Amino acid sequence: MSEAPIVEIRDLHKSYGATPVLRGCTMNVNRGEVVVVCGPSGSGKSTLIKCVNGLERYQSGSIKVEGIEVGAKDTDLPKLRSRIGMVFQHFELYPHMSVLKNLELAQVHVLKRSRAEAAERGRQLLKRVGLEAKADAMPVDLSGGQQQRVAIARALALDPQAILFDEPTSALDPEMIHEVLQVMTELATEGMTMMVVTHEMGFARRVANRVVFMDAGEIVENAGSEEFFSRPRTPRATEFLSKILSH
Repeated sequence: MSEAPIVEIRDLHKSYGATPVLRGCTMNVNRGEVVVVCGPSGSGKSTLIKCVNGLERYQSGSIKVEGIEVGAKDTDLPKLRSRIGMVFQHFELYPHMSVLKNLELAQVHVLKRSRAEAAERGRQLLKRVGLEAKADAMPVDLSGGQQQRVAIARALALDPQAILFDEPTSALDPEMIHEVLQVMTELATEGMTMMVVTHEMGFARRVANRVVFMDAGEIVENAGSEEFFSRPRTPRATEFLSKILSH
């Protein structure tokens, strides 16, 4: 019997007022898998990923994370979010706290670790992302790429089963993108389950197991990475790739 997916999305619908944003989305993310979600701006990619950990509410359908229904009224969302981390486009670090304090906070309050344990784990993760010398720095003193690497370390600090990435490089200068993608590539190599909304098609082709292509709130294609890039099934995906890969 095969292992159940970490994330199961079934017939998901979401609207803002009368405007549909997600229309019948269905997909899985399996343990150890890297799934890239791509598509044009406004296609619903970021909304989909925010629904997965309860940052956005959906009107109908189902999302289960490790068998727990995200939209159920009795779901403990803070606990669920400790199991499935999130890395945002704009870092979302606490500006008044040092880098290490940013990593300690959720460990102490969510995992109930001691300050000493949280600090030790934080320093381990800063070393992992190449920023051990920045433990006492404030976020404002870091480059965008460094801040995003701290945000990845913060997500890892809760020992999640999977991490969601919402366009993690789109706010970065081109030379900083590589350092963030390198950390993400290392995580993928180590077997971290990842769901990544990104326009970085080189990363998608190199690292993703599967690519989910969205347009106008619908999942148009859901295919293995090599198949998607070599033999897209739909004219819409072919058009998207012809534009984005020519840049």
